[in-house]
Amino acid sequence: MSLKLHFLRHGQTASSRDNDFCGSGTDALLTAEGEEMAQAFADHYQDMAWRAIYSSPQRRALATVRPLCTAIELESEVRDGLKEIGYGAWEGKTLETVRREYGEDYRRWQDDPAWHAPTDGESARDVAQRALGVIGEIHQHCDDGNVLVVSHKATIRIMLCSLLGIDLSTYRFRLGCPVGSISVVEFGARGPLLHVLADRTHLEARLRDLPGT
Repeated sequence: MSLKLHFLRHGQTASSRDNDFCGSGTDALLTAEGEEMAQAFADHYQDMAWRAIYSSPQRRALATVRPLCTAIELESEVRDGLKEIGYGAWEGKTLETVRREYGEDYRRWQDDPAWHAPTDGESARDVAQRALGVIGEIHQHCDDGNVLVVSHKATIRIMLCSLLGIDLSTYRFRLGCPVGSISVVEFGARGPLLHVLADRTHLEARLRDLPGT
């Protein structure tokens, strides 16, 4: 049996609903609908044989995985490397505000987020370095089986691009990662293979159709 990493994005927050910048510097809570997403994930996946669970320390990630941890009586391993990208001066601001107040930085970031960070924030290369360190740790402890990695929109997309050989400069435009979605990568003899991208069939239609990112 090979190692499969299941990348779970946290449930809905007010910031994901309203499309505000919410990174490592914003410790947002789940909305009531986000809590429902967390429970729906646990209900659907609690019978899977989980080797380990790794989670971002941010509250929205921990709250998302808590129902599953309770159901299967398995503690999550909390790792700073799985935090969301740092948006620096943009944290908590709307897209319109960032475009108006940080226009040049925003344009550079749009053109190449791998090398150009949000104002006082992190580039995609910075995030890849810390997040892939966690992936390396998982490989050291788990040769096979199912491992859950609970993280955030940008961080998950950056990890997936890094593993699949997709240019980090395009991570924002190549892979979807809506709230409550799961993506699965299997590590075989020929390297990482993407099996599932941004699946949300464990959520009822009402939750899948909510506005936001």
